[in-house]
Amino acid sequence: MNKLSHPLPIVSIGMPTFNGARTIAQSICSILNQTFEQWELIIIDDGSTDRTYEIAASFREPRIIVMQGENKGLSARLNECIHMAKGKFFARMDQDDISYPRRLQYQVEFLLSHPDVDLVGGSVVVFRDDGVAFGIRRSPLTHEKICAHPWRGIPMTHPTWMSRTAWLFQHQYRIDRPRTQDQDLLLRTHQKSRFAAVPQIILGYREDSLSLKKILLMRWDACGMMMCIAREESRLAIAALGIPGLFGKALLDTIAIWTGLRYRLLRHRAAAIPEEEENEWRLVWEQVRFLTDKIGGDGKPRDDAPQDALR
Repeated sequence: MNKLSHPLPIVSIGMPTFNGARTIAQSICSILNQTFEQWELIIIDDGSTDRTYEIAASFREPRIIVMQGENKGLSARLNECIHMAKGKFFARMDQDDISYPRRLQYQVEFLLSHPDVDLVGGSVVVFRDDGVAFGIRRSPLTHEKICAHPWRGIPMTHPTWMSRTAWLFQHQYRIDRPRTQDQDLLLRTHQKSRFAAVPQIILGYREDSLSLKKILLMRWDACGMMMCIAREESRLAIAALGIPGLFGKALLDTIAIWTGLRYRLLRHRAAAIPEEEENEWRLVWEQVRFLTDKIGGDGKPRDDAPQDALR
């Protein structure tokens, strides 16, 4: 597909960043490695104090738009990405994750063939900083299964999302939900929208460690989110059923991390990965590592870098 004959992107990818210098080059390279080429990548650096902006801006690729500013928070920057988007579809991407080469292709094809679906996700492989995959997180495929028990949380891993830009423009992120903006968006919209997931694994989700402090803060913020939804939308069941469940999850999180059992107890975070899918992830990881090394690893092109890597 010749991107020169299609000046307007079909997919806009939003990537707010903050102090992501260690991993952002790999994430960008995983987008450069996509089989679907009609995209734009909108990177907004949210007041980083490291070399994140410098690395992102060093990529010589006209489809990559890089901006920087003072720290406003993830939700505010996501809304800015949405307002800048030119594509019919809008995809999420985090600065430390890796998209599989056919991720955009699978999701664009799905949304084009399912006009009733507003938001589509997918399954992920969970990996450590060294690239070793240690688990898999599968997503239910249909709206009914995804939203069967919303008070327990809606199981759609946020960096796998691709939505219709018009839908996301109508339902933007709340800036007062710094840790739970994604679940807040799903809970506010699932009754009047349609969600789905492609059956393929489409993303490598980096999780090198579990921070109990961050997890407990997220659980606490989720309690406030549910109370707010219950009050504003008269959905008392969300708070009545959801908040006790959050305290139970917080207790399990604490036991799992304090005892060192971690993923053996928290199997919902990373189930056992089959050998075939582990091998596929290894190929994806090696492709991205190769491309990143050729470009320079920190976004600075080398003289021997292949032209298709630098566009």
